[in-house]
Amino acid sequence: MQTRAATCLLALMQPFPMPELLLTFKIPQSVLVVIYTPALEVLLIKRTDADEFWQSVTGSKDDLQETFEQAARREVFEETGIDCRLGARLAGNLRDWGLENVYEIYPRWRHRYAPGVQFNTEHLFGLQVPHRMTVALSPCEHVDCQWLPYQEAAQLCFSPSNAEACLLLPRFAASGGRA
Repeated sequence: MQTRAATCLLALMQPFPMPELLLTFKIPQSVLVVIYTPALEVLLIKRTDADEFWQSVTGSKDDLQETFEQAARREVFEETGIDCRLGARLAGNLRDWGLENVYEIYPRWRHRYAPGVQFNTEHLFGLQVPHRMTVALSPCEHVDCQWLPYQEAAQLCFSPSNAEACLLLPRFAASGGRA
């Protein structure tokens, strides 16, 4: 059995189609996807690089041409193995909540962005799944996951915008996931 570090190292050693991307910075435009069941249980995942940092699915755009929706579908699959990509059974369950947060990037992660970048724009989505699903975590990014009632999930989220999104869940779920 490989360790998480070995798995991550092997992933980095695989052929990379665009080596110039290794020299670029993260784009300060990201998605937050709240994955939830009809019973309003929320999936939270625990980061590898920060103790007790629980969150919903988050991630930056891969390039400026990628839409927020494309980024959301990609990040959900990459981070959880749940497939809501176009053509998948859950594709129609991803909903754009029509909300954005602009927040200051945590100092511990600012080095990932171009010099001088201090703020990120986060676009919110919801993904309803039929029931608690088995999750395949990306071992380079996350070490644990859990399904919690939305209020408990909000209390556990390290990010205030993620906590707020969890608390908005009943409103969006009642409207079919639309604002």
